[in-house]
Amino acid sequence: MKKQSNYPLYEVTSFSSIKEMLLIAEKEAGSGIAFKYKDKSNNVIEATYKQFRTDTLSLGSALTALGLNSLHVSCVGDNSYPWVTAYLTMLGSTGVFVPIDKELPTEDIINVINHSDSEAIFYSGEYEKMLLNNLDLLPKIKVFIGFDRMEDSEDRRILSYKKLLKHGYSMLADGDTSYVEQKSDPHELKLLVYTSGTTGLSKGVMLSEHNLVSCVYYGLQVSTVYDICLSVLPYHHTYEAVCGLLVGLHMHATICINEKLRAVAANLQLYKPSYLYLVPAFTEVFYKKIWATAEKEKKDKALRMLIKTSNFLRKFRIDIRRKFFASIHLVFGGRLRKIVCGGAPIRPEIGEFFDAIGINLINGYGITECSPLVTANRDYFNNWNTTGVKLPCIDIKIDDINEDGIGEICVKGDTVMLGYYKNEAETERCMKDGWFYTGDYGYLNEKEQLVITGRKKNLIVLDNGKNVYPEEIENYIYSIPYVKEVIVKGLKDESGGEKALCAEVYLDDDELAEMKVLNPIETLKRDVTALLSKLPSYKRIQEFIVRSTEFSKTTSKKIKRSN
Repeated sequence: MKKQSNYPLYEVTSFSSIKEMLLIAEKEAGSGIAFKYKDKSNNVIEATYKQFRTDTLSLGSALTALGLNSLHVSCVGDNSYPWVTAYLTMLGSTGVFVPIDKELPTEDIINVINHSDSEAIFYSGEYEKMLLNNLDLLPKIKVFIGFDRMEDSEDRRILSYKKLLKHGYSMLADGDTSYVEQKSDPHELKLLVYTSGTTGLSKGVMLSEHNLVSCVYYGLQVSTVYDICLSVLPYHHTYEAVCGLLVGLHMHATICINEKLRAVAANLQLYKPSYLYLVPAFTEVFYKKIWATAEKEKKDKALRMLIKTSNFLRKFRIDIRRKFFASIHLVFGGRLRKIVCGGAPIRPEIGEFFDAIGINLINGYGITECSPLVTANRDYFNNWNTTGVKLPCIDIKIDDINEDGIGEICVKGDTVMLGYYKNEAETERCMKDGWFYTGDYGYLNEKEQLVITGRKKNLIVLDNGKNVYPEEIENYIYSIPYVKEVIVKGLKDESGGEKALCAEVYLDDDELAEMKVLNPIETLKRDVTALLSKLPSYKRIQEFIVRSTEFSKTTSKKIKRSN
């Protein structure tokens, strides 16, 4: 069984820079495999830690020769090995790396390039036409570096990544140390991440190398990782770029790059990972699919009985979960030990289920402005109702606490950003006396674990003065198998006050057909009413709207709320 009290932090090798981190990795695991990925012929390519570090030193040398090493350099494209080399190379330079959300519209990509003051850009092949068609809108860009280009352009404004890397190798072989010896102030801007690419709302989060190093070093003290990771989430998000890539590299794991979302199931079988970084929506899909399959094969009762038996045996320290649930483990490749979940709270029953079958589901809380990690549950101190304990390098306070003991989560310490790029007004609005005001509401429980109740901007204040966090109600409704998406909002009266709650829902037609539901709206009303019956009356749903289409979403697949 899980320990019910906290325990000593994990020991982690200290380092002061990303360059030092890679040097340590080469010394300790030089012949170990750092990355696995598929080429265009679907062959699996391996890169050792020695090769990866040499690739970054070579690329850095070539960039230095072109005078690009000290500039702001953007990168747009799918997850790939070249993307990672560009990222780590720039983190080791005197310049700034600007990852761009590859799913943004053209106008917003151009906006981020220009607002970030980028003077060079790495890109994958599918973006070449878009970029070259908009040269007149990108006056600051001196050099375009194509990951998939074989040749340089005649004027050498468009360069081949492969040729640039090859040139850097020659420079290193000739004894060039211009990049190897570069050092920058760890407290200056190093990673510039845009939380939104839209022209009016663009916010560039300024992170320093010290921020990133602190997140990796102290994050690993709280929650460790293992030998093989399937890297699924987009690299332009700090969650994957820092917690996925940098953490994996410092622990000398093998990072297997997932080339596209529809390849996840096949790549779980191919790479057989021991841990994954996911968002809750992924775990929800896995959870629902496992139960749907069990019900279809009429094995759901047997699965529930097996879980009950296994949990009983664990009370006597008899743990045979991997044997009992071997067929489920095979779906994940057979070696999966841990899923780290971030981006939103997870439903406790999903955490309980994965624990019951022998996979540790660890929920954490982070925000880009905190590099991104703030709290994480621990392997043997795990409460799925919380997002875990804080990193040792930060402090948390709850501000403006209401009658329910809930207030705004504020963070101070080594992972907190420098501010927003060229946006002093927004920086001053959310940074006060060193504290970053996250805009998230929550509280610390008696064991100092953080509980998130919802976003400040989503809070519904009813005309009776009661506060409702819609995310709490939505989590209940998401447990209904045929509910695919849901938003809870306030019902307004004539004077504009919010008098009650409304649930707007998008249903899963396939699941409804499988369950032989003849009247979806009436069934939904009955199921939601039963689910929420134990909650106070003001938290119950008075009105339902069933949508015919999915909600519109951000590029990180979060539903856009109309506030």
